[in-house]
Parts: sequence; structure tokens; C-alpha cells
Amino acid sequence: MAVLFRRARSFSRELAREVHPGLEPAAYALLLRVEELGSVRLTDLASFYGVGKPTVSRQLALMQELGLVQRVEDANDRRSAKLSLTEDGVARLAHARKARRKRFKALFEDWDAADIARFGELLGRFNRTQD
Repeated sequence: MAVLFRRARSFSRELAREVHPGLEPAAYALLLRVEELGSVRLTDLASFYGVGKPTVSRQLALMQELGLVQRVEDANDRRSAKLSLTEDGVARLAHARKARRKRFKALFEDWDAADIARFGELLGRFNRTQD
């Protein structure tokens, strides 16, 4: 398990760099969530990941500085803002996704199809397991 998690952290670092050299690995997951939702409040991101608002705020400030996300006034609540990807953020995330697919293809090129399918099944089962 330790090797799996160590490889996952390393992979997150690589993907973050694919998006932008100045992006921290933890921010990559935030970008994916913003993309998934289209627009989201900072408090909702913090709640989803189970971290404090200051942690998410620091990451989002960096992503804004890098031009990856933008704040848009929430039409339903003018006291708050929602975050969404910029055009550059969308393009960079697409580039990183393409690089991720290429990397996985290379990792599994020596595996036969049955092993890949079984690995996917087991990993899916692991991910669905609750404590």
C-alpha cells in the first residue's frame, strides 16, 4: 500500500507540472473538481476534500495568479463568489489529461487485456470501500 500511495503522490506531482510548472500537486485535484462542477464556492471545495478554508484559499489564490481559475460573482449571493476554470485552465487541464493517458498507456503496454481488466475491477472495488 505504501508503494501505491507513494506512486500516486509522485504521479500527482507530475500531472500538476503538466498543467503548470508552478502548480502544487494538491491543486491538481482542486482543478479537477472545479472542472467537474463548472463553478463552485470555495467553502464547497473545502468541505468536499475535508480541509480548512484557508488551505483551499491559498491553493486557489495561486491558481488565480497562474491564470487557471477565475472568481465570478455568485448571482444568488452577492457576498460570495464562485470559481471556474479560465480558458487557459481548461486547455492546460486537457493537455495534462492527454499526458496522463499517454503515461498510463506506457505503464500498461506489457500487460495483457485480462490483467488490465482485473486490475480495473479490483481498483474500482477498493475505491468503493468505505471505512
